[in-house]
Amino acid sequence: MEYENYTFNSDFILLGLFSSSKTSLTFFSFIFFIFIMAITENALMILLIHRDSRLHTPMYFLLSHLSFMDILHISNIVPKMIADFLSGSRTISFAGCAFQIFLSLTLLGGECLLLAAMSYDRYVAICHPLRYPVLMRDNSSRLLAAGSWLVGILNSIVHTVFALHFPFCHSRAIDHFFCEVPAMLKLSCIDTTHYERGVYVSGIIFLLIPFSMISISYVQILLTVFQMQSSGARQKSFSTCSFHMVVVIMYYGPFIFTYMRPRSYHTPGQDKFLAIFYTILTPTLNPIIYSFRNKDVLMAVKNIVQSNFLNKK
Repeated sequence: MEYENYTFNSDFILLGLFSSSKTSLTFFSFIFFIFIMAITENALMILLIHRDSRLHTPMYFLLSHLSFMDILHISNIVPKMIADFLSGSRTISFAGCAFQIFLSLTLLGGECLLLAAMSYDRYVAICHPLRYPVLMRDNSSRLLAAGSWLVGILNSIVHTVFALHFPFCHSRAIDHFFCEVPAMLKLSCIDTTHYERGVYVSGIIFLLIPFSMISISYVQILLTVFQMQSSGARQKSFSTCSFHMVVVIMYYGPFIFTYMRPRSYHTPGQDKFLAIFYTILTPTLNPIIYSFRNKDVLMAVKNIVQSNFLNKK
């Protein structure tokens, strides 16, 4: 079958989040601030884990990978948004769009698996503390991190190739602030139902199964916490688990809603709003919730500040 305006090499147009109104300028300033904050927080987290020997544990090793993923993820999207807003150009090349899809899916899928690995680490540490040194050895944490990256990359390669092999016969305007698969599928002029079923299967593997594992892990953790004798320890553990679950729901909830609905149920405004949560907000919140509320991390910050102050003197 012949398709008119069949394009593989033409540029796309990202309609983005911002218009030329004063409200958009305020929103742009907010996004820019969030971007700087996310990069600073996650880079600091990686630095602290690298420099402080007390943070050389499986939990913080996985956290360092989470921070690295968050830096890459937000850097894959926001700088392009900023450049487009400042320059007034909204075009993105076919290769640039392909790279953005590939990196985004790699990091989104990898982070889903990594968050499940982190919940398993906390489950073993709290529910089976005597077995923790055996179950969560250094090799175990390295395998979990490497597996998250590898499976995320393999899944991303498959979906990037399939999503971009469809002919784009209509408008090249992507009503989104980055190249995302559901938004790209709307540009295709052929039936993508079979591919969408593949996306649904991937959603079960990368979203529903890890989210279920995380939920079960935290239920078990809370059951163990409620059996503690100290009310202070119970309250602290419950607070920590609650914050963790809030961030997990903020990440998985919009992600599941975006990737596991039929294409006909998607609206551009809704997709862009939901994508903000798992592409921009959670990379900013992760270091605060998982790390900077932790006394070991705060002590590491204090030690670095003191050592730098003493070196200057």
